[in-house]
Amino acid sequence: MVRSKPILIGAVRLSTALAATEAYVTPGKQAPARPVITETPEDAQDRAERCAAIKASVADAGFADSVSVTCDNWQAHLGSLVYPDHTLMTGIVGSNEQVPVPATNYAAPVALEPVMTATPQTRDSSLAVAVNGVPIFDYTGGGEMSDDELYHHQTQHDTILTKQLDECGGHAGRGDDYHYHKAPTCMIGAMPNAGNAAIIGWAFDGFPIYGMINPDGTPIPAGALDVCNGQPDPDFGYRYHTSEGAPYVIQCLMGAVPDMRDLPRISPLRAAKGSDEKAVGRPPRGGVEGLTFTEDADGNRSMNYTYEGEAYYIRYRPADKPNCYLFETRIVTDNGVVKTGEYCR
Repeated sequence: MVRSKPILIGAVRLSTALAATEAYVTPGKQAPARPVITETPEDAQDRAERCAAIKASVADAGFADSVSVTCDNWQAHLGSLVYPDHTLMTGIVGSNEQVPVPATNYAAPVALEPVMTATPQTRDSSLAVAVNGVPIFDYTGGGEMSDDELYHHQTQHDTILTKQLDECGGHAGRGDDYHYHKAPTCMIGAMPNAGNAAIIGWAFDGFPIYGMINPDGTPIPAGALDVCNGQPDPDFGYRYHTSEGAPYVIQCLMGAVPDMRDLPRISPLRAAKGSDEKAVGRPPRGGVEGLTFTEDADGNRSMNYTYEGEAYYIRYRPADKPNCYLFETRIVTDNGVVKTGEYCR
């Protein structure tokens, strides 16, 4: 069991030798690039236990073969292709005409010695990683939220209300990267340990994510979750939850990270010849109809849909060059003009 330790700030000795405002800091010094790691036996044991808990959460959920977990002195790193083995994209109405393409060298960092902060931290990208290795974003699709916006439902950017998500709670973003914006229901449904006590993900600040009720099976009282959709936890110090209503999932970090700018972000595909990024799609006004996504055993993928009675598609398959794909598209963004090209991670 991971012990929760108090953090005392000021002239009082810090029990973990760490204090946090908006980053890891030591008294009288500016925030370093990495946190100061304590080397007392208790602290080393805490980090080892947190690493073991993260590894166990991935293995118990059945993803040890597709998600690697390695730990250094201050972080666990969850490596994956960011390409889950469940239905993708099907059911989306508010399509951005992007598709899921496996990532390369992706590793999500999770703090091993988490420290609570006084101010929630936000970003316009992932805040956490599911135990299947897929990033978890906040519920919005309109860029980074301000501190004030965290406290007000952003209905115009709500990816659920605007029907941007597939039946599993995710979609492909500007980098043709698949990620979740709500509870990953298909992933949870496939987990052999699915239940109240199952950890479904980890925030980058080191705290776990659970489902819509407490791990002991009791309901979460109204108003118990804070602005980031979390609450205190007796084992880990703090935990996040998914929820039926907004914000649906983690929407900010209540724990410290060394630098929000250093957290992972999957870059857009680039042309195999030259360095141009693959163009970003524009959501067709009013949404599309009948969107389905298929993939065969050879890696040939196709996303098909209609818009105002016309058929559109994005088809792509692995090229000879590793991590590259041959695309053929007919999309609304390009006014239905058929285009081809080779793009790479």
